This record gives sequence, C-alpha cells and structure tokens, in this order.
Amino acid sequence: MSAARTIKNSLLSLTGLAVVWFLAVAIPLWIAALGNNLFSLRLGPLRFAGWIPIFLGSGVILWCYGTFIFIGGGTPWPFAPPKRLVVAGFYRFTRNPMEGGCLLVVLGETLLLESPAVLLYLVFGFLLLHIRQVAIEEPILRRRFGQSYEQYCRSVPRWVPRLRVSPGKGEGRPAKR
Repeated sequence: MSAARTIKNSLLSLTGLAVVWFLAVAIPLWIAALGNNLFSLRLGPLRFAGWIPIFLGSGVILWCYGTFIFIGGGTPWPFAPPKRLVVAGFYRFTRNPMEGGCLLVVLGETLLLESPAVLLYLVFGFLLLHIRQVAIEEPILRRRFGQSYEQYCRSVPRWVPRLRVSPGKGEGRPAKR
C-alpha cells in the first residue's frame, strides 16, 4: 500500500474513531447524566472495575482499526472498505471484535457511572448492532468476498469469541514434549 493511501485511510479512520467515540463515550455519559438522577446501581468501590472493560475495549477497537488499515488495505467504513477480507488479529476469534470492543467500553461505563440507563443503552445497542450485522453487513461481505467469507463464517463465531483458533495448514498438531 502506498504511503499516500495509508495516510488517507488513517485520516478516514480517525473520522470513524470520532464516530465510535460519540457512540461509545459521549452518548453514554449524556444518558448517565440524565438517568442517574432517578436511580443508581450503587456499586461502591466495585464501580472502578469498570475501567478494565473500558481499557480492554478501547485497545481492541484501536487494534482492529490498525488491522483494517495495514492488513486489509482499507478501513472498516463503507466509504473506504478493505481490499482483502480481514481475518487476522482479533478477527481470528470473532467476526465482530470492533463492535465487541465498543460494547465492552459501554459495559465499563455502566459500572463506572453506576447507571442502569447506560445498561439499557448497552442492551439496545447490542440488538441494533446484531440486526445491522445480519441484515446489512454480512450480505455485503458475502457478495464482496464470496466463498472465502462463507468459510470464515463457518469457522469463526459472530459474537462470542472462541478462545482457540481453528487449525490451519501446519497448525493443530500436538506439540512434541
């Protein structure tokens, strides 16, 4: 990939990250500010454990963006899609790690802000993401990448990460002891 294309894709991804920040950070903070006046989860010091999924989810999102740019030759956004099907990195364990990272961030905010309203936003957000994946994104990827995407769907789960990678060529043999 040329340096100019890498820079363009990086700038487009920064715009995309701003959208992700808005959906995963700004809206939950606004919801919590409105909703916590009525009811709070009251987790006490345990609420600070919310930083763990926030940092983990943020790391997954950033890693996935890099994977799309440097391995896929594009971005996760429809206006500059990847040239190749991205099945490396976190995409070896789940088909939607970036969305999972966003959901982790919102889960962390639910804990940190002690907000049942943000928890409802998390559930509603997951349902919308699932519908978008099944109804819009997956059919587009099937048309674009054909049989390779079909094989990927058969071997990698949509949401719940598989902690073990399916053996490929040269993999999966027992280690010599």
